[in-house]
Amino acid sequence: MNQPIKILLAEDEPVLGQIVKESLETRNFEVFVCEDGEVAYNTYTKEQPELLVLDVMMPKKDGFTLAKEIRQENKHIPIIFLTAKSQTKDVVEGFEHGGNDYLKKPFSMEELIVRIHALLNRNFIKQSNNHIAIGKYTFNYTKQLLSFETDQQLLTHREAELLYHLAQKRNDITDRSQILKKIWGDDDFFNARSMDVFISKLRKKLRKDQSVQIVNIRGYGYKLIC
Repeated sequence: MNQPIKILLAEDEPVLGQIVKESLETRNFEVFVCEDGEVAYNTYTKEQPELLVLDVMMPKKDGFTLAKEIRQENKHIPIIFLTAKSQTKDVVEGFEHGGNDYLKKPFSMEELIVRIHALLNRNFIKQSNNHIAIGKYTFNYTKQLLSFETDQQLLTHREAELLYHLAQKRNDITDRSQILKKIWGDDDFFNARSMDVFISKLRKKLRKDQSVQIVNIRGYGYKLIC
């Protein structure tokens, strides 16, 4: 039997935490439940889990703060936020603090499990495709580095996510709405304007190779040509 995948669950509602733990453990996950952010951070350091499920509102240290601290050490680990908050600004804040997905309470266990598997599969693909050729550039997703000959540029977490999705569909159209939902959490007007800003930043970082272009396909999305 394969080794269980370690998941850290930071949830201050004991009953919910136990329900999620028991459900995940029937599916070959090993779950560490923590009821506050400080214990969760110490458990993360000790156990080195492969995925984090973090409640936003917790004692001692909230989920956003916890994610931000962990992201400084590990830019790669998948993070799912659980929260009763439903406003768009809360969702955006979650992604800005390094979250990969956002699940609003109440949620079904099946939905959580589907999202966990999706992030773990995507994470495996990213680890096995760390070095991506983009024209004369080399993009290292894990280190968030974009290299051109001897020049190296360190990308932000969001720049790296956006470039990764564009690179996976290079010379094909990347759907604008889908990428907004994956990275920003919502495809509303304000997030779309934010993505346009990040596209402009990536264009500047890729301008040393004139064969590389990020083209706006009006009404559909973007295409990375290389």
